[in-house]
Amino acid sequence: MATQNFLLVQLADIGNLVLTTPAIAALREAFPHARIDLFASSHALPIMPPDLVDEMIPFEKGAVSGSRAFLQTINFRRTLSLSRRDYDTVIFFHHFTLKAGVPKFRIIAQASGAKRIVGLQNDNVNFLTDSVLDGGFGAKHQAQYWLDLVGLVGADSSPRPARVNREDYVDMIGYQTRPFAVNRNAPKVVIHAGSGGYNVARRWIPERFVEVANQLKAQQNAEIIFVGKRDDDSDEIADMMHFEPTDLVGKTTLPQLADVIQQADLFIGADSGVMHLAAATGTPVVSIFGPSNFRAWHPWSVGGRASVLTSQVTCSPCSYVEHSIGAREGCEARTCMKMISSSRVLNAAERILNNEPRKPSETPSEIEVTAQTVSVPRTTVLGVPVDAITYTQWMKQIHEWVRYTTHPHHVCTVNPEFIMVAQEDSIFLNVLKRADICVPDGVGLLWATRHLGYPVPERVTGSDGVPMIAQYAAKYGWKLFFLGAGAGVAQKAADILQEQYSELQIVGVYAGSPAGYEEEGIVSMVNHSEADILFVAYGAPEQDKWIARNLVRLNVKMAMGVGGSFDFIAGVVPRAPQWMQSAGLEWLYRLIRQPWRFKRMLRLPRFVLAVLRRGHN
Repeated sequence: MATQNFLLVQLADIGNLVLTTPAIAALREAFPHARIDLFASSHALPIMPPDLVDEMIPFEKGAVSGSRAFLQTINFRRTLSLSRRDYDTVIFFHHFTLKAGVPKFRIIAQASGAKRIVGLQNDNVNFLTDSVLDGGFGAKHQAQYWLDLVGLVGADSSPRPARVNREDYVDMIGYQTRPFAVNRNAPKVVIHAGSGGYNVARRWIPERFVEVANQLKAQQNAEIIFVGKRDDDSDEIADMMHFEPTDLVGKTTLPQLADVIQQADLFIGADSGVMHLAAATGTPVVSIFGPSNFRAWHPWSVGGRASVLTSQVTCSPCSYVEHSIGAREGCEARTCMKMISSSRVLNAAERILNNEPRKPSETPSEIEVTAQTVSVPRTTVLGVPVDAITYTQWMKQIHEWVRYTTHPHHVCTVNPEFIMVAQEDSIFLNVLKRADICVPDGVGLLWATRHLGYPVPERVTGSDGVPMIAQYAAKYGWKLFFLGAGAGVAQKAADILQEQYSELQIVGVYAGSPAGYEEEGIVSMVNHSEADILFVAYGAPEQDKWIARNLVRLNVKMAMGVGGSFDFIAGVVPRAPQWMQSAGLEWLYRLIRQPWRFKRMLRLPRFVLAVLRRGHN
């Protein structure tokens, strides 16, 4: 039988290449005499164990990435040179997420001359001969996706540890200058404060790293070793330390870094290539996840120990979700990272250092409640969920939530304008997808759902919903909190509703803003009020993003963005006459009253055209 020749392609950075090593090891085990070449980022290649591949072909990324890097002369020449190597099979360890990036992979496949082309199948790619269905980011761990790919060619796809190349630091620089103290009675803790240059939003707060390091030094007499690059907030952290840690920032090669981490008792860091490097060495890991998808990229620690800490905010993850890159840079508020306290990280670290049993989960278990969920059909319009719910069903659901549940629920009012905003705002799109209920607020949705064959029974608006909820609240004793709107508007709306319903309890009114620095104070204020229902009038999409960022720490039973509802109730902005509302012309009335809304109204014809062209997706 002729020797098989494989070309493996993984052009991403360190973490992705680390997570590819289980698949490469499985392939080498299945084909010990095959030629296996690897086309990968030159920056990441030093971590590849040399026994797994025959030749490493460097892809020079430099300061650019993706297609632009591919078009650099040196990379294009290396791609064309693949034709001289007579490959039988090429395996792409990539999601073909961006259509613009697919041509470069097609060129690589053609240049390789391979008849068998293996990869993840989605709607963007049509040149694969063998494929695994791409279920999206997080449907499987990245490492398992790659193991499943090599399983197609006959390798064992069962989970196995990642492997990385280590270069003994002692051999490189001599024992007398070992980078950390040799003290077997003191644990060695490696801390990496960076996240790579690709996504700085994944970084934890520098002051929190300082707090953890200081506490581990005080309580465990730990040897603290900082690693990474000079732009990883390391200088800022060093200035805040109460003691002088071992500073290896910018002083190691990747193989040396692997050696340092392998000899440590614990690694602490956010989602990064260095975190994956640490997990591959077998050292216990405490990893901190915010905007990135922990289901796709949690530490691959087969046979090891890892603790994954997340904030559980409902807008997280916001990057690499389903089949979308999403919001790679996260959001300005960074609530998902701020909510992971230094005490949580310290507790996880101490459990590992003290060899205490691991917790079943670092995330809250499913809450058991006796509340009944109102069952209504759900459809999607341009990828946004829309629930076929009536006012009566909605009020019943709120009643169940207030009486029986112990955790908050998010209700979004969805209209055509929201849907079009969500097409360009991936964070908002994810928020809408994860809401408990998306009520059909907008006559355009009635048309769209009828056109798609899943009509909703009635239009359910926030403007009518707020007074109705107030009426039910007066009857059943629900307590309300009004947040947002212009100066004095929320208070005026509250006064009017309390005049209408004498038993109504409005336990808090506050304007505030959706700015991240105000969040903790507002959350504390709402929780202290003991409100059952929170109305947020910051306008879309900010109001629903604010709710999603903070829902997990709110003690209310329902939170809902209400847009201009307070303005209508307070009489600041008049509503259209009833006949225009019934005719679906409320938008026209608002446009006449507020001509500045013209540009926003252009989203309505775009919505119609998009539904006719795309439908549900």
